[in-house]
Amino acid sequence: MPISVIVFDCDGVLLDSVDVKTRAFAALFAEHGQEAADFMVDFHLKHGGVSRYAKFAHFFRERLGREITPEESKALDKRFTAACLDALLKAPMIPGAREFLEANPGGRPLYVCSGAPELELAFIFDHMDLTGYFKAIYGSPTPKADNLARIVAECGAPAQEVLMVGDSGTDLDAARKVGARFLGVGEFPAPHHWLPDLTGLAAYLEQAD
Repeated sequence: MPISVIVFDCDGVLLDSVDVKTRAFAALFAEHGQEAADFMVDFHLKHGGVSRYAKFAHFFRERLGREITPEESKALDKRFTAACLDALLKAPMIPGAREFLEANPGGRPLYVCSGAPELELAFIFDHMDLTGYFKAIYGSPTPKADNLARIVAECGAPAQEVLMVGDSGTDLDAARKVGARFLGVGEFPAPHHWLPDLTGLAAYLEQAD
């Protein structure tokens, strides 16, 4: 079955930005002590693709013993954005990413499905002149699996012809939930296919078709 549509995660797949956000989480939660900051960084790294709002809520629930309020989540989001936005705007692209987007062999519709806030994604992609490569760019607060299901519904292709390209278990879980195919960026256990970066994506698509 051919691959008709490609959906990309953002951090670690299109942009080399995972370390930027890791440092922002460490700085943001350092006020609670080093152990708490380490707890947050560890959770962040183990749950790539999960929205920052869910990570904030997890910290409050597990470390502070209560639910986060909407006001607290909004305030943390504002501080997190201030801590990392400048660095995100300067983040390099993953090797092969821009070259693939510019060539888009096969002319397939391309989408973004990320755990980052949708408005933030729009700002960053506009700044980096990337928006025009994509049919749509979706992010949080909508869960990733729901956004991927939305893409499948919008694109008109069967879910089995949609390829989710991601670097986390969250991306893989979203693909499984909607019945899409999955390609990892970074090592994934067998039987999942993966690439070290996007320099080999065009060749992978030729073989997959």
